[in-house]
Amino acid sequence: MPPEKQYYQAHPTFHVAVDSIIFGFDQGELKLLIHKRQFEPARGEWSLFGGFVQQDESLDEAASRILSEHTGLRDIYMEELHSYGEVDRDPAGRVISVAYFALIPAGEFTEAGKSKSGATWVSMEELPSLIMDHNQMVEKALRRLKRRAATQPIGFELLPGEFTMPQLQALYEAIYQSKLDKRNFRKKILAMEVLIKLDTKDKSSSKKGAYLYRFDQKKYKKLVEGGYNFTI
Repeated sequence: MPPEKQYYQAHPTFHVAVDSIIFGFDQGELKLLIHKRQFEPARGEWSLFGGFVQQDESLDEAASRILSEHTGLRDIYMEELHSYGEVDRDPAGRVISVAYFALIPAGEFTEAGKSKSGATWVSMEELPSLIMDHNQMVEKALRRLKRRAATQPIGFELLPGEFTMPQLQALYEAIYQSKLDKRNFRKKILAMEVLIKLDTKDKSSSKKGAYLYRFDQKKYKKLVEGGYNFTI
């Protein structure tokens, strides 16, 4: 990359960081992946996963690299959320952070990854105080997730490949943080015609069991491209 000093040397320089908000769904709860910060400032306090953008990488590349280094998670879809640039947001210096968020099944994050970084899945209902403005980042990401859930089925990212209707409803209830009427939810979901009902049942929670479903990704993609509204 050619030097820029001849053009910008009269202007101040800042650090640019990325922070990752990773949501997971496990045992009926929406959870967040966090860890205890391993360096100063705020060493030992709860934090999102973050780091600085390097000279030769884009924001997206930095977000993927940092998450992989800390957790071992690779090739997951991450969406840029918002930029945070309050002058005093970081006590160590002038740092502008670009927040990203992602959705993954909690089971995809292995024990190996946990031991590597000290990462922990924490229920959104028991979220501790995070460093700096990380709680604000999480709140904004949760609002974005709620808006997305109101317009498209988000189970592709948070549920396993095969799931039951009660599991899908539990996911939406966890995101909306409120109970949904079982009959109305089932009616609206099935009317979307993006689910494929399987012949097998999950009998882990009852003798009768519940039929398993999976998403019809081709049909879902076609409906989204046509502007279909998935309001629950």
